[in-house]
Amino acid sequence: MSDVKITRRAAMLTGAALPLAAGLTGLSGRPARAAADMMGPGGPAYSRMKLGGFEVTTLLDGNRTVENPQEIFGMNATPEEFAEVSGAHFIPTDKSQFFFTPTVVNTGSELVLFDTGLGQGGIVKALGDAGYTPDQVDIVVLTHMHPDHIGGMTTGDDGTPTFPNARYVTGSTEYDFWSKMEAGNRVGDMVAAKVTPMAEKMTFLDDGGSVVSGITAMAAHGHTPGHTTFMLESDGQQLLLIGDTANHYVWSLGYPDWEVRFDMDKAAAAATRRKVFGMLAADKVPFIGYHMPFPAVGFVEAKDSGFRYVPASYQMIMS
Repeated sequence: MSDVKITRRAAMLTGAALPLAAGLTGLSGRPARAAADMMGPGGPAYSRMKLGGFEVTTLLDGNRTVENPQEIFGMNATPEEFAEVSGAHFIPTDKSQFFFTPTVVNTGSELVLFDTGLGQGGIVKALGDAGYTPDQVDIVVLTHMHPDHIGGMTTGDDGTPTFPNARYVTGSTEYDFWSKMEAGNRVGDMVAAKVTPMAEKMTFLDDGGSVVSGITAMAAHGHTPGHTTFMLESDGQQLLLIGDTANHYVWSLGYPDWEVRFDMDKAAAAATRRKVFGMLAADKVPFIGYHMPFPAVGFVEAKDSGFRYVPASYQMIMS
């Protein structure tokens, strides 16, 4: 057998190649393969927290990606302004993610659902994941009557009520506006199909009206004529359900005067944002926003000429 002479350089090169070879063949010498299939993005469909004696659960009815968000959230901003703000918050300027987040509140005596989602089955699934069934819902509250909030009121082509044992609550101004729409209006037609059939089981509230003890309506008009927020209060703790007062955690909070395409009265909506978030910031009250990044719970602080969204961490899950 001939002698084999290994130089220091050859040894180093051989050693450097070993990890690469192992990566290609696996330690056993067989071709390597992934340990598991890629699953794609995902996460839980509910998040539960405490508010005094209440249990508050946010439910992810669904989410979708939308293109050209400046045309939605910054109609009166320049492209340069919109790009600068987006870049500073590490979010793209050409697309955005929409979240649709109803909330269910267990008061200890009633199960109260706020908004019903898109009507594509997500609300029923999320309720199930959270441990509830639709027939357990005692009250359905509508912040307003845009399709992504009333879509889950009924199920199937025959209009079967999704929540068969529930009574319903909404703002009187909101209901009156949409129920008087002539046929052919997209939202009006949807209200006629999904909300009007429940009118006999519906209670209409104005500013300051009570859903149940500890849940109070607060007028927040602008997004729609009768858009309403709801203050939860239990054992001295408060949380505001803001509905669609703001639809994006950066663009609509940081720049409350930026016009939003979905706001029917844009000046009133901007004034409402300033009033609501000014109150939340001053009083340090948390809020749930229907379109905030899931689980949609956070705080607000005043910053520059607008506000900054601070996502909740563990403040409301400690016993």
